[in-house]
Amino acid sequence: MITLSLCLIVKNEEKVLKNCLQSVYDIVNEIIIVDTGSIDGTINIAKEFTDKIYNFKWIDDFSAARNYSFSKATSDYIFWLDADDILKEEDRMKLKLLKENLDFSCDAVSMIYNYAFNEVGKPTLTFRRNRIVKREKSFRWIGFIHEYIAVEGKIFESDISVSHMRTHSSSDRNINIFRNKIKEGYILNSRDTYYYGKELYYNNLYDDAVDVLNKVINMDGWYEEKIQALICIADIYLYRKLYGKSREVCYKTFEFDTPRAEVLYRMALSYQEEERYLQAISWYEVITHIEKPKSDYGFIYDEYWTWLPHLQLCVCYYKVNQIEKSFKHNELAYKFNPFNKSILDNFEFFKSLGISSNL
Repeated sequence: MITLSLCLIVKNEEKVLKNCLQSVYDIVNEIIIVDTGSIDGTINIAKEFTDKIYNFKWIDDFSAARNYSFSKATSDYIFWLDADDILKEEDRMKLKLLKENLDFSCDAVSMIYNYAFNEVGKPTLTFRRNRIVKREKSFRWIGFIHEYIAVEGKIFESDISVSHMRTHSSSDRNINIFRNKIKEGYILNSRDTYYYGKELYYNNLYDDAVDVLNKVINMDGWYEEKIQALICIADIYLYRKLYGKSREVCYKTFEFDTPRAEVLYRMALSYQEEERYLQAISWYEVITHIEKPKSDYGFIYDEYWTWLPHLQLCVCYYKVNQIEKSFKHNELAYKFNPFNKSILDNFEFFKSLGISSNL
């Protein structure tokens, strides 16, 4: 059986750290906590689980802090989490089995990251990340923000899920880190540029976001980030009711991959907001017939592939007086998301029309 070190970097995580550590403390062989300047009860909570607590002066560089945490590990393999991540019971059991049975020839293990959830706890955004690495390989973190581990060799794609239980409110921390780096003369690569554009978007600096995200399209970088940059720009144009421009941006994503539900949904929505319901219907219907990407290394928003297009088809078919089809699509939406308030409200509306469901 392999041994496993858990490494975390933390700062003011008293609200979430205990839940994180309780979900894995009895599986790992050691816990390494690197604190970057907490002024709350984070350290006291960490002491309940480990005495391997280290201070690291914050230098606006997440990779530097994570690499320092890895340098303190002594087990065969290193497992990393953020303080607001947890393993649910099913995934705890899977991790125990992985630890017991992992082939030592493996250099890294990837896991599914459930990053966002709907009102009933079902994941709405998932992607895959490398979570466990062989210590002797000395893999390094790269990037001062939105960092990643540069791994190579034999990678095992596990079915273990890490659940992100985000509690942080929005702040300007990340955008300030980018701005400081730019002032220092740091040249942003494609990945940095993408995430800088996203931070501008999150902070409602839409003109700057469009300018920065457009740069991503012509840089050497991951096609998934190019697609997501275009989706973000399309959302900005939708918000500004520039529907034609939003569709033009959506079409550009087809240069990088086959049509995605996330993209086609925005195209359909642009027509719907223009009250061009037949065009909207045609694009929503396409979504219901395309196949979700088999790779989960990209950013997959499950709601766009399941219930959301059916919910909008319910609306659009009603607008063109095709009541039977409208009702059918509300039923299909319900099968994917039986607790959604809009879907349930639609059933009540149809009931007022004398139409009831057998579901």
